[in-house]
Amino acid sequence: MNGAPVSLLWFRQDLRLADNPALLAALQRGGPVIPVYVDDSIQEGDWAPGAASRWWRHQSLAALDAALRERGSRLTLRRGTALATLRALCRESGADAVYWNRRYEPAAMAHDRSVKEALRSQGLIAESRNAALLVEPWQIATQAGGPFQVFTPFWRRLLAGADPPPPAPAPARLPAPRSWPESLPLSALQMLPDVPWYRGLESSWLPGEAGAARQLQQFLADRLPAYADLRDRPALAATSRLSPHLHHGELGPRQVWHAVLRGAAAAGLGAAEARSGKFLAELGWREFSHHLLYHFPHTTDAPLRAAFERFPWREDAVALRAWQRGRTGIPLVDAGMRELWTTGWMHNRVRMIVASFLVKNLRQSWLHGARWFWDTLVDADLASNTQGWQWSAGCGADAAPYFRVFNPVTQSRRFDPQGAYLRRWLPELCRLDDRLIHAPALGDEPTLAAAGVRLGRDYPLPIVDLHESRGAALAAWQRLRG
Repeated sequence: MNGAPVSLLWFRQDLRLADNPALLAALQRGGPVIPVYVDDSIQEGDWAPGAASRWWRHQSLAALDAALRERGSRLTLRRGTALATLRALCRESGADAVYWNRRYEPAAMAHDRSVKEALRSQGLIAESRNAALLVEPWQIATQAGGPFQVFTPFWRRLLAGADPPPPAPAPARLPAPRSWPESLPLSALQMLPDVPWYRGLESSWLPGEAGAARQLQQFLADRLPAYADLRDRPALAATSRLSPHLHHGELGPRQVWHAVLRGAAAAGLGAAEARSGKFLAELGWREFSHHLLYHFPHTTDAPLRAAFERFPWREDAVALRAWQRGRTGIPLVDAGMRELWTTGWMHNRVRMIVASFLVKNLRQSWLHGARWFWDTLVDADLASNTQGWQWSAGCGADAAPYFRVFNPVTQSRRFDPQGAYLRRWLPELCRLDDRLIHAPALGDEPTLAAAGVRLGRDYPLPIVDLHESRGAALAAWQRLRG
């Protein structure tokens, strides 16, 4: 290795060795590769990772370091501004090149441009690759040359192109330098909260590339065939639960795409049928969200539809806190919020319902919900979180009309008819029958007492009337239009 060029491999949200384009570029250059991770919240802007995301990243970095050591390498951990840290590491190691995979959040893109320019101004090689998306956000445009704002034509355009390239396997070995730079212990990055509220996360997830691969294989084997029929049932293990692995880059979308096509072929399905299926369309929504955020970067904090800047949102800290704690008196909403707090995740159908309840029945700003999800979700992806909340509030692209208000009782009866999901997360209601558990407030006192439920003590009374609050929300929307 004497005299061979040394390269830094800068990890961020690409915490994997398989299908890692920046890693491949560094290896193809030849010479030692020094993997590094820099804990730099500056590049995140106002949307620095929340508590649940940092917990996950801590676990994922530990798994990545273990995988690297199995291949004769290791992960160098530093804390500080990325540019200054990368420059220091280049000086210490003699590296003359830095490779990384792109991020697409507005603050991260601006930060990366400045880092690339500064490194190149010093005569260093600085190159980035796409590891996070099927296509770059700027590669798909309408016939008029502008960005899409409706999902279906966006997805059709993406499907009209060629399949993404097959994912590359993880390398068997990584060439090591003669000496390793000093590294902080993982604990020094202080990613774990002082209060160990995350015990439920530990029992719910296996962060890391190996955990992602296991989750993908389990989904393909056990859940994909019935995905379209069962994905809206929150009591069932019918969804992929791949979102946190995709968000942290332990798994890439190309890997998912080709795994689904292989699974479909094994089941006797054609590639065209697999590409147009429900599950890959969910991967398409992830792509669409990044497309929107790239073209409309202001939407992290402001509505895409400017008219909603004037919407009369209510400020009610007590109601907001009840929603956050799962104490609204509306069972499906409360079950979803308690699942979120315990596991760092929430079923997608329930996400739409709790969001609708906040922005319409409680008429709280979508930003309150976006920031709470950002702090508590292990898959808190800025693009998907932003666009999902704007969709729910009716102020984003391809949004649900504001007059569409999910009725959580109706939704609960339809998608959790036996109340299994409610009983799991609301044990105080578990003795109610399948009819009453969806709306305990409709029960008479003797019936409730027989099930051990005293409204206002064992379980909250509803903090809002669903019918009246829906009417008030629609009236506010009509005033905005008028």
